[in-house]
Amino acid sequence: MAQGNPPSAIPVILPVYSPMTSPIPVTVLTGFLGAGKTTVLNRLLAARTGERIAIVENEFGAVSIDSDLIAPQAATVVELANGCICCSVRGELSVALIELLARRERGELAFDRLLIETTGLADPGPIVQTFFWEEVLRERFCLDGVVTLIDVCHAARQLDDEAVAAAQVAYADWLILTKTDLASADALPERLRRINARAEILDVRELDRHWAQLLDTGAFSLNERGVVPSLWAQKTLRAQPVFAADAGRRSWDDAIRSLVLSCQSSLDLGAISAFVDQLVEAHANDLLRYKGILAIAGEDRRLVFQGVHRIAGFDYGRQWVAGEPRESRIVLIGRNLPEEALRIAFDAARNAC
Repeated sequence: MAQGNPPSAIPVILPVYSPMTSPIPVTVLTGFLGAGKTTVLNRLLAARTGERIAIVENEFGAVSIDSDLIAPQAATVVELANGCICCSVRGELSVALIELLARRERGELAFDRLLIETTGLADPGPIVQTFFWEEVLRERFCLDGVVTLIDVCHAARQLDDEAVAAAQVAYADWLILTKTDLASADALPERLRRINARAEILDVRELDRHWAQLLDTGAFSLNERGVVPSLWAQKTLRAQPVFAADAGRRSWDDAIRSLVLSCQSSLDLGAISAFVDQLVEAHANDLLRYKGILAIAGEDRRLVFQGVHRIAGFDYGRQWVAGEPRESRIVLIGRNLPEEALRIAFDAARNAC
């Protein structure tokens, strides 16, 4: 493996977009049943009146309901009926998105952004992967971020009883607390951060001040812009979440935890590449989201990587600033991951330099 090149052992599927390609940004809006997704979507449309937004919304059942509730300023609404998106993600969703592109190219439809509103029963994972598995979608769309709404009145019970509710939290880049005028959310953020230490948590009452950030997250691009880096610096690295479950009743979110691996020294490129390669090979099915910023020995640039399950990519980012600590840090969000074994393996990679 040549020094100075990103590791090649991991499938480099995540695209690195240049301004010339002008991909269409995509936001996935998810959240369990009754969390308020359509209400938030209409607030977005009202706030971004100068932007043409295409909506793909999903109905669970044969009769459309939500599309009649979406404000008319959306560029178009494509309905996916008879089942949640995650159940038909390799079929109907891809077909709908390709048809949207075709209509755009024929001049029949103009839109600048795509927003997918999932049913409350959808796991966002397969939806996210669609934008990287399908070549035409990978080239023409840029997945920007996943926004998950959390109903504070019912979140505790949902996280106890529903696996998909915990998965929606795990995939999120933003966690928006809804119905905060009806119930206290004091204990909820700590529980959410155990599942996902890297997501920004925001009260829905503050949402109108944050649309620009929320729609320009850059969470799936191999660079360090957007909300994620500032979140790491301010929040994620101050805590060391672990996978150990609390005593008492076992809930679905006991299985999903965030783990932060970090070190203050430069890493050997081959050793850390082997670590990530083994991580993906052994735990890809249970790795929901993962991302790292690494200091590589003999390299002036920061090495950035991220992935979803087996879809992963590396690229070099900005140079380290003189005097800046060359700290490497990896955030893993996964289901039933062996925390102690991963720490030992990371320590071995760290000590190889």
